[in-house]
Amino acid sequence: MPVRVIVGAQWGDEGKGKVVDLLSAEADYVVRFQGGNNAGHTIENERGKFALHLVPSGICNPRTVAVIGNGVVIDPVVLRGEIDDLEARGVSAANLKLAAGAHFIMPYHLLVDRVVEAALGQEQIGTTKRGIGPAYADKADRRGVRVQDILDPPAFRAKVLGMMQAKARLVERVFGEEISDLEEECERYIEAAESLRPYVADTSLLVWQAIKQGCAVLFEGAQGTMLDLDHGTYPFVTSSNPVSAYAGVGVGIGPTQIDEVWGVCKAYTTRVGEGPFPTELHDAAGDMLREKGQEFGTTTGRARRCGWLDLVVARFAARVNGLTGLAITKLDVLNDLDEINVCCSYRVGDTLVPELPPFQTDFLRAEPVYETLPGWKNDISNARSFHELPREAQAYLAFISSFVEVPLALVSIGPRRDETIMVQGR
Repeated sequence: MPVRVIVGAQWGDEGKGKVVDLLSAEADYVVRFQGGNNAGHTIENERGKFALHLVPSGICNPRTVAVIGNGVVIDPVVLRGEIDDLEARGVSAANLKLAAGAHFIMPYHLLVDRVVEAALGQEQIGTTKRGIGPAYADKADRRGVRVQDILDPPAFRAKVLGMMQAKARLVERVFGEEISDLEEECERYIEAAESLRPYVADTSLLVWQAIKQGCAVLFEGAQGTMLDLDHGTYPFVTSSNPVSAYAGVGVGIGPTQIDEVWGVCKAYTTRVGEGPFPTELHDAAGDMLREKGQEFGTTTGRARRCGWLDLVVARFAARVNGLTGLAITKLDVLNDLDEINVCCSYRVGDTLVPELPPFQTDFLRAEPVYETLPGWKNDISNARSFHELPREAQAYLAFISSFVEVPLALVSIGPRRDETIMVQGR
């Protein structure tokens, strides 16, 4: 198995967790390189069903080393809870490694996230209010609290409480909100953070040595390309870079050490939160996709916005990520449709636009231009090879691959590991 990066090719929630869990059976290392617990990867295997937010999806493989890289922001209470839950269900976290250079989310980050979003009113971004953005902001402002700080407990505690006091004064003066239990919450977070000391490691060196020794390494991104801070639908994006180029930065290796980049793409499109979404459906078809696809957030439980597959977005994702393989998920959700619409360009005013508009004002006005493909009206859950799929399903997949100009790598036709077709030649 090569050194491979798995990224989302849409607005997140594409099913990356299942793909990573499946591929981790062959991986020596699975590495999460960005994001926080605003991401949620649901995996289902012989051990059960797991909703993971920070722990890499490969944790269920007992021989795989699961690494949380320095590009991740970590809520220590959430991570402690995930570890405890996994071990209570018989999944060991002994192979979990935590980057010393990763940053912690603290209660004052959640506070700032909540009050700022509320103050924005109708202009709010639609964050998960989990403190992700404020934690990344402190990191960029060089005021962050890092994992390695827990190795000096007195200094760590002083740093957290000092930052807490500064943030509390800011919130009180600007937003008029007095917080009485913030110090108590910080003490809880300090305790949870310090309990993570056994997992701290020099993960950059660890992963570099693994690659040098020829180990199979799988990099796992959170969210999706269209939520990238630099290349997504700004400002309705996340606060990190889910694109493949950040895998090296978020772990500490060079780009020349990466062999393949797979993009995960649903057979339709969804997004959570605010922002433009040209193919969004507000009719019975959208309701069907949501219900049959169980399109409710792993992290928030929020209903996802649903629409037809947007191949303009997928082609953009292929370009900015340098995709070498395409993983199509939830193909089975389309089983009952007579016809399937696929967006192949946009209309902006009187102009037909074949590529993603570079200007947000144009993207907000973009109307999808569809091609209609025949459905297969058949249950595909028992197919275990590409050629066992109905002819129309094969044609649908071939159309996607040809349009995006990326070869098909795998097709998911259900939530379980065995409900996956590895395409021949990959």
